[in-house]
Amino acid sequence: MGMEYCKQKNSFKQPFLTILAVLMVFLMACHKTTDYDPVPIINNPVVVYSFEQTPLWQDEFDYEGVPNSAKWSYDVGGNGWGNNELQNYTRSSKNARVEDDKLIIEALKESVGANNYSSARLITKKKGDWTYGKFEIKAKLPQGRGTWPAIWMLASIQTYGTAFWPDNGEIDIMEHVGFDPNRVHGNIHTKAYNHSINTNKGNNLVVPTAQDEFHVYSTEWTPANIKVFIDGKAYFSFANEGNWQAWPFDKPFYLLLNIAVGGNWGGQKGIDDTIFPQRMEVDYVRVYALKK
Repeated sequence: MGMEYCKQKNSFKQPFLTILAVLMVFLMACHKTTDYDPVPIINNPVVVYSFEQTPLWQDEFDYEGVPNSAKWSYDVGGNGWGNNELQNYTRSSKNARVEDDKLIIEALKESVGANNYSSARLITKKKGDWTYGKFEIKAKLPQGRGTWPAIWMLASIQTYGTAFWPDNGEIDIMEHVGFDPNRVHGNIHTKAYNHSINTNKGNNLVVPTAQDEFHVYSTEWTPANIKVFIDGKAYFSFANEGNWQAWPFDKPFYLLLNIAVGGNWGGQKGIDDTIFPQRMEVDYVRVYALKK
C-alpha cells in the first residue's frame, strides 16, 4: 500500500512541476523583455536666444543742447514719486542737457515749487517701447550721501492686475545709493516679488570706479529670463515662472534715466547738502532687438 501511494503521489506531482516550469520560463521571458526594451526619451529642445548686432534704437549724444525730443520725454513734478523723494523733476536744461557728446542729468540744491532740490527724469515712453531686447547704457554715476541714480524700465501700459506697480513689473538695470558708494544693484519687481513685501529679486556688485569712470550697464531680456550685466559680466538672472504675478515681462517696456534725491532708500542715511551739484553722465544708450 505504501508503494502504490508513492506512485499515485508522483503521478500528480510530475504534471504540476511541468506546468510550474513552463510558467517560470514565461515569466523570465517577460522580465527579460521588460529589462531591455528601450524606453522612449522625449527631449524638449533648448531655445538659444541672441540679439541683432546693429542697434534697433540708439542715442549716441553726438549733438549739443536739449535731449533729442524724437527720442526722449520728461517726467515732471515733485510729488515724491511713491518713494518720498525730495527732488522736483523739471524740463530745464539745468537738469538735463547734452554737452561734450554726453547726456548730463544734474541734481541741484535749489528751491523749485515746494521742493528744495531739482533734477531730471528722462523717459522713452511712446518714443521707444520694446518687448524683449538687449539694452546697453554707458554711464558714470554721481556721488554723495542722498543721491539715488537709476537706469530702469517700466511697462508702457497696464495689462495685469489692479495696480500699475508692481503688477506690471519693473526692471532695474542700474541703481546706486550714495551712502553705499560704488555698490551697484540690479533688481526686478513684480506682484509676487517686490520690496514692499520683502520678496524682491536682485543682486549687487561693487564697482570700485563707478563714480569716477564710465561703465556699461546692460540687461538681456528674452521670453525665458532677464539677465543684468556690468561691463559684460552677468551678476543677476531671473527666470520666467510662467504666470503674470511673477513674470509680467511679455509686454512693451520703456527706459527711464534719472537722479532722485533722498527718498525711502536714497535718503536712509540723510542728505549731505555740501555735495551738490551732482550729475550722472551718459555716453550712449543702445537697444538691440531679439533675433527672430
